[in-house]
Amino acid sequence: MLEALQQGLHLIASVENILALFGGMLGGVIIGALPGLTGAMAVTLALPFTFYMPPITSLMLLLGIYKGSMYGGSISAILIRTPGTAAAACTVLDGYPLARQGKAGQALYMALYSSCFADMVSNLALIFCTGMIASFALRFGPAEFFSLICFSLTIVAGLSGASLLKGLISACFGLLLASVGMDIVFGTGRMTFNDVNLMAGFSFIPLLIGLFAIPEIIKATSPAPPPAIQADMGHSRLTWADFKRCFTSIFRGSLIGVVMGAIPGIGGAPAAYLSYSEARRYSKRAANFGKGELEGIAAAESGNNGVCGATLIPLLSLGVPGDIVTAVMLGAFMMHNITPGPLLFEENLPLVYALYFGIILSSLFLLISGFFCLRGADKITRAPRMVLFPAILCICLFGAFSINNNAFDILVLLCMGLVSMYMGKNHIAEAPFLVAFILGPLFEDNLRRSLLISHGDVGILWSTPICWFFIALTALSLFITLRKEWLERKKSPDPVEPPNEE
Repeated sequence: MLEALQQGLHLIASVENILALFGGMLGGVIIGALPGLTGAMAVTLALPFTFYMPPITSLMLLLGIYKGSMYGGSISAILIRTPGTAAAACTVLDGYPLARQGKAGQALYMALYSSCFADMVSNLALIFCTGMIASFALRFGPAEFFSLICFSLTIVAGLSGASLLKGLISACFGLLLASVGMDIVFGTGRMTFNDVNLMAGFSFIPLLIGLFAIPEIIKATSPAPPPAIQADMGHSRLTWADFKRCFTSIFRGSLIGVVMGAIPGIGGAPAAYLSYSEARRYSKRAANFGKGELEGIAAAESGNNGVCGATLIPLLSLGVPGDIVTAVMLGAFMMHNITPGPLLFEENLPLVYALYFGIILSSLFLLISGFFCLRGADKITRAPRMVLFPAILCICLFGAFSINNNAFDILVLLCMGLVSMYMGKNHIAEAPFLVAFILGPLFEDNLRRSLLISHGDVGILWSTPICWFFIALTALSLFITLRKEWLERKKSPDPVEPPNEE
């Protein structure tokens, strides 16, 4: 074992590997900050260039791009209300209001430190708990997934803002749009209106960009634009007291990210929203969430970055990719005649140790890359509005088109922008819509798979201890949320709607 450890250290300790990891990390942060250019897309495009690289070098490059892009999405989410990645959508809720208050520096550095801490926790979980977490994740069947998603959907109540009814309407609209497309069991079209563009359903990235970016672009070009964002990093640094206050939410979000990342198919966005919801539930400053609260950013960024290392757990231990990125990384392994799974630890132990060393370094390189990119982040908001926002619009349109190379996605983006403006004027929260749209297909898929396995017997939905555990959590979560809202209504029988920013 000691010999394998030395060989692993020798493998990773080369200039090429270090540069590949750092270069991938820096490039990933920049790509993640550009709306529509996702980490999965970047990793996929980088894969052919790794064909002639040594195995560990190619893996370091892909790993750096993946982790960098996961954090990079928070930069544009905070500064211009345009999440660079789907996982950064939750960061918008408190990040952009803080930027509007002249605290963009605090928000950006909190996102960076939270991301790095969660990434480190996720890496340690990968190294020390791979076998245990993988065996737990392996026990999840359709029924267990369904109960987990039921628990995750309770997030909607906590993100509904002043009106629970409007939040539920927003969530139902998200579920409705999520059901558009081909039926997962029978293969027939649902609500497609004989349009082939709708057979695959609505793409998430164009919908996400339209939801958050288009209203801001329209506001910025209106006769009375919103006040400029003050993003001077020198006057809005994060203090140790701020980080200490948010540490509980960061640690909780990191653990949520690790658990949800180890389960294949979940992803960073649900983990971010679940972490945010739990932070809001237990925070002493819950009323400030959504208005510009550092704890909200800490929870969201720790949740989505806690997923990164954990997604490698089922890949390395079982050979099962947890998401699109790890599926591409599986292709990188296969391209170099390496098969992930239990045999990897027997046949290629030095490579595993080299990968572990690189993963430990990745947290440090993420911090350095983040510092490097944030030095120039404030210059984005200093650009003239009539130059900045048309450029943002062009990037958004290009990002939406590049997903499927389909002009229909641009139409989805623009229509979603108009819908978002209507929701804003009527004080309907966007977050429940987004959560429901993300979790809707997973909810339906696992419910129908469970019923097919049991031949229509609904008893399968509470047939295992894991199901009972998540059912109990769902009931407890709903009870706490409804009780809290009832107590707030008793204190303030006539809640005042937040003023319209327009």
